[in-house]
Amino acid sequence: MSGRRRLDWLGLTPEPERELPVAVAALRAPSPASPSPPPEAPAPAREPAAEDPATGEPATGEPATGEPATAELAAAERRRVERLVLRGSRHGWLRYLAEVTELVTSVADGSRPGDRAAALLAAEVVLDHHRMLIGLPGTGYGRTAEDRTALENAVRTLRTPTRTGGSR
Repeated sequence: MSGRRRLDWLGLTPEPERELPVAVAALRAPSPASPSPPPEAPAPAREPAAEDPATGEPATGEPATGEPATAELAAAERRRVERLVLRGSRHGWLRYLAEVTELVTSVADGSRPGDRAAALLAAEVVLDHHRMLIGLPGTGYGRTAEDRTALENAVRTLRTPTRTGGSR
């Protein structure tokens, strides 16, 4: 690592590292409302399938669904954040937070299905981070101005209860 590399961005706040992986994984997870494929007809009897050594269940070659899939997404997101923090740059970190901002704003404006609570948490964490950039040298604060505005709007939207079909 060069002595000239700026690392001040790492000391802003630990919340993004702690809270974003689970929230972002929930936003990236397939929507529970999305239709599941139709059940297949039973296969003819054959030899038992090989077992997955990790779970002891028959190996299907299909990705897991439900909680294990969400846990796997969260673990992958945690590894990504860890790589960014340990080996990344301020520019790469801000690109990641811009990606999170896009996920959040898509859920807030309804163009993407998603967990509104996870979107709100992610929006608040990234917004707080971006506001703190004012205290650092460089262009980070100015560079994130549009994202701050989008996140402020998303937070307002996500804090507003949604109306369901029968409520007035």
